[in-house]
Formats: sequence, structure tokens, C-alpha cells
Amino acid sequence: MALGINSKVGKLRSLRTQLSLAIVFVVLIAVVLISFFSNVLIVRQFEGYIIEQQDARVKTITDNLAQYYNGLTNTWDLNAIHALSMYSLNDGYIIKVSDYRGETVWNAENHDMGLCQQTMMDIMARMEAHGAAGEFVSVNYDLTQNEQKIGTASVKHYGPFFLSENEFSFIGALNVILAVIGVLSLVFSFVVGWLLARRLVRPIRKTADIAAAIADGRYDVQFESKTNTRELNHLVFSINHLSCALARQESLRKQLTADVAHELRTPLATLGTHIEAMVEGIWKPTPERLQSCHEEILRLGKMVADLERLEHAESENLKLEKSFVDLLALSKTVCDNFAGQLANKNQRLEIDGVNVIVSIDKDRVSGVIMNLMSNAVKYAPEGSKISIFIQDTPEFAQLSIEDAGPGIPEAELPYIFERFYRADKSRNRDTGGTGIGLAIVKSVVSAHGGTITAGNHVGGGARFTVTLPKAAR
Repeated sequence: MALGINSKVGKLRSLRTQLSLAIVFVVLIAVVLISFFSNVLIVRQFEGYIIEQQDARVKTITDNLAQYYNGLTNTWDLNAIHALSMYSLNDGYIIKVSDYRGETVWNAENHDMGLCQQTMMDIMARMEAHGAAGEFVSVNYDLTQNEQKIGTASVKHYGPFFLSENEFSFIGALNVILAVIGVLSLVFSFVVGWLLARRLVRPIRKTADIAAAIADGRYDVQFESKTNTRELNHLVFSINHLSCALARQESLRKQLTADVAHELRTPLATLGTHIEAMVEGIWKPTPERLQSCHEEILRLGKMVADLERLEHAESENLKLEKSFVDLLALSKTVCDNFAGQLANKNQRLEIDGVNVIVSIDKDRVSGVIMNLMSNAVKYAPEGSKISIFIQDTPEFAQLSIEDAGPGIPEAELPYIFERFYRADKSRNRDTGGTGIGLAIVKSVVSAHGGTITAGNHVGGGARFTVTLPKAAR
């Protein structure tokens, strides 16, 4: 199977090759289209120019012929007409002149039939050789003098237009230039495409190598350099962030394993020791010793219950029974349950803020407030103050709980909501539980579309801020 996959991978083209070929293909199509339409446009414009030049040439011929008529003697200057006719014949125009009575004054074909036929054959052969279809046509023009008709000139030429060898050479040279430009454009596009593809592929390839290293469990690999491309920089940042996140998750996974093992080891060891002593007859199964075993079993059951609550809170199928609740009134109601604990530690509780109506699951948010309040009472010293403040914003409601305890070390803040995580590394049960409560709190708040943050306020002590989105009533 691996050989088959490698064979398939070996047949795939590299990204650099595909980008280079794509750029070359696009430029090739562009050059071909530009060359084709440029050629068509230029040739068409050139043909229009030639037709205009031929019309101007014919008008010049007819204007000169009209000048060769003497109105006083009613005679034509045949020598001048002959000279003009021979000159025009070299340009491809065959002239025939008639007077106002229709009698022929001059006919180039009658004067030199062989030369006229040869000129016509040369022009037809030249045009057919270049694929231009046409034929010789005769057009009659009135000859006037002093606004009076003095005769008619019949000018025969190849229509709709004809080109000389020099003009065909010009068009050929133009096509060669377009072809050379096309070839140079292809070469240039290939070089630029290859360089651009190389520049784009290098960080992608390195990122792919880093992703492969991450997949192998090496989370310390980072992409150090930056690129000049925003999307590639975003890709580099994302892969580096992924590496750091996976490294942190791996560390937390290991910590979770150690924490679970520690949490289970103590009650299981106590149970094992007590039961073994009673089985071997060293201890008598007195009610006190059985009560101790029962407490350890309850501790294990509480841990399992906490894990089940966390799993349920993090479940995608978690259903919230939402209703409109006054967050300030709810906070006061929940905190009434802590009156005894506050009195035992001589602590003061201040609840301030504004009444904010939010759409929430009352029971679950009550659990959030209770969990945060329980932590505040637990960590705040005797005789200190605990503050709860409700704030209203256009889109959100905020609940902040502050205590005067030791606060949270800055290095611990990013992990405070992780499962089984406790800043108290001694796992002293007098100062901390299983480390699941804050993870449940975060899951419940996230399920409501809100956020929770942890920090330390200026006066010392921890501050937890819950932000919940408001809903229209």
C-alpha cells in the first residue's frame, strides 16, 4: 500500500511546476489572442489606408486628365495623357479617356496591349500568392472643366485593393515582430513564473515539512522567517500557533494524566490499606473505619460526577433552557446561599451594578456564579471583602467577581480553565478541589455564546469576568 501511495505521489507535479505551467499557459493564450487581434486590426486598418490612398490616386489621375483638355480648340494633349497613362500603368492603373461625345481619345490597352496584360498578370499573381482574392474592375469618372463635362475617364485597377511587394514585405515584417514579441513574452513569463513559483513554494514547502514534523509529535519546530505575502504570513502564523497549541495541549494531557492518577491514587490507596487491614484481622471493621472508607468512596464518586458534568457541559448537544433573567437579581439570589460561609470567615460581600435582562439558562448560569463565588470565599482571607459588579453594555452584560486572596500567578492565567489544572501544585484539598469546576464554568459560558476571563485586579486578588450576549426582549 505504501508503495502504491509513493507511486501516486511520484506522478504528481510539484506546485512550482504547476504554477510555472499555469503562468506560461495564461501568457501563451494572452499572446496568441493579442497577436491575432492585433494582426487582424492592423491589417484591416492598413487595408483601409491603402483603399484611401488608391481613391486619392484615382482622383489625382482624373484631375490631371481634365487639365489636359483645351476648351478653346476642343482638343486633348495626347502626349501628356500618354505620359500620365504610362506612369499610372506602373502603379497598376489602366486608363481609358473618352470625350463628351463618347469617342475614344486614349486607350492604354489599345496603345500597348502587351504591357497592360503583363501588368495585370503580375498584380493578380502577387495578390493570389498572398491569398488576397479580387479582380480587375473598371470605374468611370466624369471629367469636368469649369463645371462642364468634357469627357469620361475609365480607370481599371485590381479591386477592392492591391498591394505592392514593399507593402507585403511591411506586413510580413509586422507579423515577424509580433511573433518575436510573443516568443520573448513566453520566455520572460516562464522565467518570471518559475521565480515567482519558487518564491511562493518555498514557505509552503517548509510549512508542509513543519506540519509533517508536528504530525510526528515534534512540537518545538517553528517557521522563523517571514514572507512579503500576507496570505503566506497568515499560513506561517497559523502553523506556528498550531505547533504551540499542540505543545500546550500535549503538556496539559500529560499533566491531566498525572492529575487523574494522583486524584485516584490517594482514595484508592486509603481504601486498599483499610480494607486489607480489616480482611487480615489487623483492624476490626468498626463504624469509624467503615465511615472512613465510605468517605473515600464518596470522594471518588464526586470526581466521577464532576467529570460527567464536564462532559455534559462540553457536549455539542448541550441544550439550554433559556429564559429572560435579571442578572443582578440572580446574583443576589445565588449569593444568599453563602451567608453561612461568609459569616464563618467574617467576610463581607458587596453586590453592585445595574439590572440587566439577559436570555440565559438560569440553572446553568446560577452554577457558574456559585462556582466562582465558592472559589472567592475559599481563597479570600478572613475579614476580607468580595465584590460582585454587574455592568450593562449595548450588546453584552458583564459580571465580575473580585476577591482579596493571593491572586493567580501570571504564568498560570492561560491554563486556569483547563481540566484538572490548579495553581496550587501541592493539591491541598483545603485550598482546591479536583480542578474541574472552572472548566465546567467556561463550557457553560461558551455554550451561551459568551466569554470568561481571569486576571488580577490592582488591589490584589483574583478577578473573574463573565461576558454574556444580550437578547432582544
